[in-house]
Amino acid sequence: MSNLVSGLLSNLRNTVILSSIITLVVVGGYLQHAGAIDATFTQAVLRFLHLLLGIMWIGLLYYFNFVQLRKMPEIPAELKPAVSKYIAPEALFWFRWAALFTWVTGVLLAYSRGYLFDAFALGLTSGNPQHSFIGLGMWLATVMFFNVWVFIWPNQKIALGIVDGDADAKAKAAKTAMLFSRLNTFLSIPMLATMGMNQTIFN
Repeated sequence: MSNLVSGLLSNLRNTVILSSIITLVVVGGYLQHAGAIDATFTQAVLRFLHLLLGIMWIGLLYYFNFVQLRKMPEIPAELKPAVSKYIAPEALFWFRWAALFTWVTGVLLAYSRGYLFDAFALGLTSGNPQHSFIGLGMWLATVMFFNVWVFIWPNQKIALGIVDGDADAKAKAAKTAMLFSRLNTFLSIPMLATMGMNQTIFN
């Protein structure tokens, strides 16, 4: 039994497959309780996916800022390529796509619940403070998503040597990517406050 568990958990693909199967069982249980794939069930699935992808996105953002960026100056020069050639590109892959799909699922969830346009208007069209608060969070998340794809990822490609650039270009790109990553960290805390508190306060 222990060998079976060890075999499953030693391989990430197997771990994710098994976890996904259990998740489908859980989702199926909710579907049985809901009785139909209606608007409420669809919103519940979108909320789950939004949460899952958001944890991946913000978790990697915090890894970059609280761990990698802080500790890189302490890593001996001969060991830095292990991070820049292997760890960082892989982390950035999951980071940028998690950012995209977090934003997409968030927009779909807001649309399905009928407040997308009122939220992006910060409640000015509805006079509803709930739309103002969640709209603020949505705008912060949108700016963060934009920063990932327009500033962080293009500059990281230069800094990591994925795209050609001389030493000066790499240094400039690394600084630009760092500053926008730090900006996203700055924006993430109030964004998470709106996302975490809005449903409870206005429910």
